[in-house]
Amino acid sequence: MLYWLIKHVLLGPVLRIFFRPEIEGKENIPAEGGVLLASNHLAVSDSFFLPLMVPRRVTFPAKIEYFTEPGIKGRLKKAFFTGVGQIPIDRSGASAAQAALDTGVRLLREGNLMGIYPEGTRSPDGRLYRGKTGIARIALQAGVPVVPIAMFGTDKANPIGSKMWRPTKIRIKVGEPLDFSRYSGLDGDRFIERSITDEIMYALMELSGQEYVDMYAAKAKEQAQPLPDRLPESRAS
Repeated sequence: MLYWLIKHVLLGPVLRIFFRPEIEGKENIPAEGGVLLASNHLAVSDSFFLPLMVPRRVTFPAKIEYFTEPGIKGRLKKAFFTGVGQIPIDRSGASAAQAALDTGVRLLREGNLMGIYPEGTRSPDGRLYRGKTGIARIALQAGVPVVPIAMFGTDKANPIGSKMWRPTKIRIKVGEPLDFSRYSGLDGDRFIERSITDEIMYALMELSGQEYVDMYAAKAKEQAQPLPDRLPESRAS
């Protein structure tokens, strides 16, 4: 009920007025059954516009910090993110990563539509970065198709670090489903999982027109951080 209210009464109409979102190829999203939506990731607002424009309810994994902030503000944020279909995921440590994968597989086996960003984090510069193989593992274990999604304009509407969104035309392009049933039972094979992930990223590159970078986005962000000032070298005594 809360999801419907936010999408159709509270947030949805405002987003439609100021950002005039449009979607191409939504018929490529199966009408029922578990489906994994694999999207490029330009801005936080991707997780708002995609669910708005897709007929079915979309569930996105979100960092647990969105749900654990104390006080009235924290409770409101928790209610909002829950209402827009996001589920809390603890991303710290190997066991947490496995728990996130298990949650995704469970949701898909229950017939849900789940969104995931293969890059693992937002692109720091608008380019498309190397995908993480977790998406392949989830798709294989759940036995579901992967539908590539390209977002356009969200980085201009919601630039990294911005507090206010800027009215900008938003476009979404949906590609044809990718079927990996030929690899059934091969989850855990790192070469197969990398091959599947690279196939997904290639589909996203073609769909979005983004330049591809064979590096993880998190690594690119790390390299872009300014180095701390060097301490003066100690003099020999």
